[in-house]
Amino acid sequence: MNLSSLKPAPGSVRVNKRVGRGTGSGMGGTSTRGHKGAQSRSGYSAKKNFEGGQMPLQRRVPKFGFNNPNRVEYKPINLDTLQELISKTNATTINRDLLLENGLIGKNDKVKILSRGELSAAIEVSADAFSEKAVEAIEKAGGKAVKL
Repeated sequence: MNLSSLKPAPGSVRVNKRVGRGTGSGMGGTSTRGHKGAQSRSGYSAKKNFEGGQMPLQRRVPKFGFNNPNRVEYKPINLDTLQELISKTNATTINRDLLLENGLIGKNDKVKILSRGELSAAIEVSADAFSEKAVEAIEKAGGKAVKL
């Protein structure tokens, strides 16, 4: 091998398309942009959601709904999940730290305890909110529901 025999891999080098260099090139005249219209002009860039002057979809469809900026979003955790956690960790109290350690909530989540499943152990559960049935079930099992 020597320097004079080096050449690029086949198909890796392409010849640039030279537009606007006379009719003989086959790319003169309109320079492959078609005839007239905004897209044939220099400086054209399509506006987002522009539909050629037709009324755009976002203006055709009516507005509806409401996003309440003060809404409080809770992460739901059911009693059956708590029972699994108790059997896994032998905990007597369940709080935010224990739920966070076991990956059931994120660090900024608010927790609401819901009533699906059953509790067999008497435990103290502290959370941001409880459903009425969940409180009944916890107290029936001999535990305590503490609202943060």
